Parts: sequence; C-alpha cells; structure tokens
Amino acid sequence: MHSRRAILAGSASLALILSACAQSSGGEGLSKGGTVGVAMPTRTSERWLTDGKGIIDDLHAKGYKTKLVYGEDNPEKQASQIASLIKQGVDALIIAAIDNKSLNDVLQQAADADVPVISYDRLILGTKNVDYYVSFDNEQVGRLQARYIIEKLGLEDGKGPFNIELFAGSSDDNNTRYFYEGSMHLLQPYLDSKQLVVQSGQTQLDQVTTLRWDGPTAQRRMTSILTQSYSGQKVDAVLSPYDGISLGILSALKSDGYGSGGKPLPIVTGQDAELASVQSIIKDQQSQTVYKDLRELANVASTMADDILNDRRPVLNDRFSYNNGVKVVPAHLLQPETVDKSNYEEILVTGGYYTAAELK
Repeated sequence: MHSRRAILAGSASLALILSACAQSSGGEGLSKGGTVGVAMPTRTSERWLTDGKGIIDDLHAKGYKTKLVYGEDNPEKQASQIASLIKQGVDALIIAAIDNKSLNDVLQQAADADVPVISYDRLILGTKNVDYYVSFDNEQVGRLQARYIIEKLGLEDGKGPFNIELFAGSSDDNNTRYFYEGSMHLLQPYLDSKQLVVQSGQTQLDQVTTLRWDGPTAQRRMTSILTQSYSGQKVDAVLSPYDGISLGILSALKSDGYGSGGKPLPIVTGQDAELASVQSIIKDQQSQTVYKDLRELANVASTMADDILNDRRPVLNDRFSYNNGVKVVPAHLLQPETVDKSNYEEILVTGGYYTAAELK
C-alpha cells in the first residue's frame, strides 16, 4: 500500500492553498472497514464524554470501525493506550492530548507505522508527526469571556475600579495560553488604567494556571485568595476559562458568604456549556459560558479522517496560527459563541444541544 504520510507531505502546501477546494475526488481508500483510534483525556469531564461519543458515532456513520480509549488524565497511560492502538493496526488516530509534550515517542511509532494523526482540540507540541489540528478559535474563546466582563461591569463607560481575579487552564495544555492571551488582550488596558484591580497580585500566566483543569484545585486557590487578599473587600469578577473551574470557584465564593446576605456573587465566566454550568447560569450563579458545539467539532475530525484515508485534501481554514515548536500544523477552526441567561434557550435548546427538561 502506498504511504499516506508521503501523500500528506507531498500535498501539504497545496492543501493549504486549495483548502476551499477540498471536495476533490480520491480513491476508494478505507471508506469501508478501516479502523480509527480515538484517544480522549478523561471520563471525569462531561465534555470529553460528549466528544468521544460524537466522534465514534460520526465515524460509524461513515462506515469505519473505531477503538475509543480514555487516559483518565494520566499522560503515561494515554501514551501506552496510543501505542496499543498502533499495534492493533488502526488506520488513523484522533488524539486529544492530556499532556501536549508527552507523546513524541509514541507518535514516532505512529509515523513508522504510516498512521496519520489528527490533533483534536489540544495541539500536540514538539513533534513533526502530527498532520492536522481541529479545534475552535481559542483566542476568540478568551476574548468572549473578557468581553462579557467588560460589558457587564461597564468598563467602556468608565465605571470602576472593580476587583477581578484571574484563572487559567492547565499548564500542560497548549490551549491555555491562547485562551489567556485572548482574554488579556482585552482586559490588560483596564488593568493598566486601574479600572480593574487584581488584589492577589497574581496576573502572570504561570501564577494562575489550574493543573488538569481541576475544579477542586481552583476552589482551593480561590479560597486562599479570599482569605489572604479580600479582608473587607469584595470580588467583582472572576475570569474563569472552563466550566469545571468555574464551579470550583463558585463553591469557594459561596463558602465565603457570596450569594447571600446582601453579598452578590461576582461575574464568573466559563467555557464548554456543560450541563451543570448551564443550570448554574439559569439559577443566577455562574454568569456566562462559551459554547462550542462539540457535534460540529466531532464531525470535522471524523470527516478529516475520512478525507485522509481516501486521499482527499481535508478542509482547512488556518495555516499560520498553530506552530507546535517543530512545524506549523494546518488547522480547521470553528467559531465559539457566548451564552448567558439571556440567550441559552435560543442557542442551546432551540439548537438541540440540550432539551428544556435537561436544564431544569
């Protein structure tokens, strides 16, 4: 069989230029009977369960067999799982990395076995052996969170000063930097002008990350910040990058008396429109989340795998932004949407993501 890696390498530049013409014809390839391995980070997050199911369902609908594994937030376990998928003879891999720098060795095994790799939502770093990247516009996620805070506090109207605390995602996830930089691009001018004040003084990315995006870790940090920096003062906003972190932050705030006794909860952002957070938004607790239609992302990834395995050029819309330290990885990015109490029904219920009954 001819080398898919050679095809990918030989057509990469042409694919980037002609990505809009991605529906060119190809050979029969493996459209029937091929097997795609799917490696997801953990079962403990609702979103990764949704992603995994969506990808598998889409691949099955396209006639593929699948092997789905979850690494349970253990990078070594995930690398071992991927190695096992390669040995089992999968024809392509879709990987959402736990640690984006821990897969170099196993992806060399994939390259040696002529198995193409799609990096799913989290860009895999430090290796030439990743072929494509599918995700959302990650800086836009951060901008939507920051824009919500700016509008709700009236910062553009000169209101302030307000106290804000900053949270970021896991330090081993490349998306963390994009989310944070997107947010800070809009928030930094207000920090510079003192309309926004970080009482904890923790503003650098390495000071505000949350390992594994873990809610209890965020709760402990927020509790510490409240104890050490907010005697006699109140928090007006918290930049949170993800719903699970947001719920941890809210738990700390409520334990400190916020949300009762004339002490309103601050603005708290989020991401992924997870069910518990949408319910929290409806109850006027969490303020906002960034909705990313995981059905669309799963479809993009499965369609990309199908294109690769049938020698077609995948649809791409970003060829500059995602350098993994070794190569610029061609990408297909989707657009996120901001969701709060004012529009969740229109976007999430009418859009079929949740039913009204699920949100009660």
